[in-house]
Amino acid sequence: MTTKGDTMSRYAVTNPATGQVEESFETFTDEQVAAAVDAADEAYRTWGRTTTIEQRAALMRKAVAAYRDQQQELATIINHEMGKLMDEALVEVEFSAEILEYYADHAAEFLADEPIDRAAAGTAFIRHLPIGPLVGVMPWNYPYYQVARFAGPNLMLGNTIMLKHASLCPKSSAAMERIFLEAGFPKGAFVNMYATNEQIAKVIADPRVRGVSLTGSERAGKAIAQEAGAALKKVVCELGGNDAFIVMSVDDLGAAVEAGANARYENSGQICNGAKRFIIIDSLYDEFLKRFIKVSKERKLAPLCSVSAADGLAAQVQAAIDDGAKVVLGGTEHDGAFYPATILTDIPEGSAARHTEFFGPVAQFYRVSSEDEAIAVANDSPYGLGSYVFTTDSEQGLRFADRLESGMTYINESGADSAELPFGGVKNSGFGREMGPLGIREFANYKLVTEAAH
Repeated sequence: MTTKGDTMSRYAVTNPATGQVEESFETFTDEQVAAAVDAADEAYRTWGRTTTIEQRAALMRKAVAAYRDQQQELATIINHEMGKLMDEALVEVEFSAEILEYYADHAAEFLADEPIDRAAAGTAFIRHLPIGPLVGVMPWNYPYYQVARFAGPNLMLGNTIMLKHASLCPKSSAAMERIFLEAGFPKGAFVNMYATNEQIAKVIADPRVRGVSLTGSERAGKAIAQEAGAALKKVVCELGGNDAFIVMSVDDLGAAVEAGANARYENSGQICNGAKRFIIIDSLYDEFLKRFIKVSKERKLAPLCSVSAADGLAAQVQAAIDDGAKVVLGGTEHDGAFYPATILTDIPEGSAARHTEFFGPVAQFYRVSSEDEAIAVANDSPYGLGSYVFTTDSEQGLRFADRLESGMTYINESGADSAELPFGGVKNSGFGREMGPLGIREFANYKLVTEAAH
């Protein structure tokens, strides 16, 4: 199944720090893909529809223990697959375990029957049931976390999972399949597929498959949503983001700068809800930018996921420069997949850079003179994933939360993602929610059950 150094394989571990292909995996044949769908359907009917929440939770807790027991090994895998710093990789593995544990602990509460106060005589309630096998098309930037927030709630609901991971992540996807099998989940409950996009399109069209979850680019979202819509399948899309980080007033400017740097440079800026556009009130702009430049120079960055990703980012930066943007740190020069922290200012209106997601350590800075102007700049984006607001006026923070066109607003904090907090966006950032109580209901059958009065 696995060979060393074969650069012709679609699925391969190519260490971005060295550029070396360390391991490659054969793409599935059509027969293997068909067998994966058969297994997922069989597991749904014989396990997903027959087990209790308590039984599924017991298996999930074994998987949680395995994530924690194998934390170092799992972190090392993604360090090699997509270059994540080991400290960040270890945190990701633990966060993934926390998400799985959260759903093991709370699924019974979230899926409890909901009684309805009927107008007519008799009773009625909503019962939450699974719908069937699901396809997850997942990205490389958070190989475990992205999968955990999709697979965790749905396995607890009783749906089964077919994972089509990014081609950069064949080893982490195989490790997750192994963990769920060793935890006692039946064959087919969680299936890793080294499939092509064309094969996934056929899987989505299979009448036994009842839903699709994609985390990825806007372009991928449009393609998957079209395929799912044509097959009348429920789809959740978590796509790109161009999140605004707005600073209006602060008690501690240094803390706000540090929060902004963390929100920009986590995972070397390869994060959909990272702070990408810094919108700073005029009175704080110069000092904030000065301090942000200093912090940026000191920040240790991992390589981007590939040399091609770094080349693409450099092309975006160059296009912004050609439009008239100023570079106050960094630029377009990079060492292989290693890209320096880069800051752009004075991006003119009409520049495509204002509306483009820079998936790497590039920050844009905008000076504004009022709350209304900050809102206008922030909402001038096709994306609407997250947003950050720093203000000493709590009422102002809530006004921003109401007016910002985003799925999430974090007031006076960054890095606040947690298993209990729903995640998702609006506009071209997608639709649907993951994590929290909402995440377990996206692919549920809200079954109405009534009984006439005796």
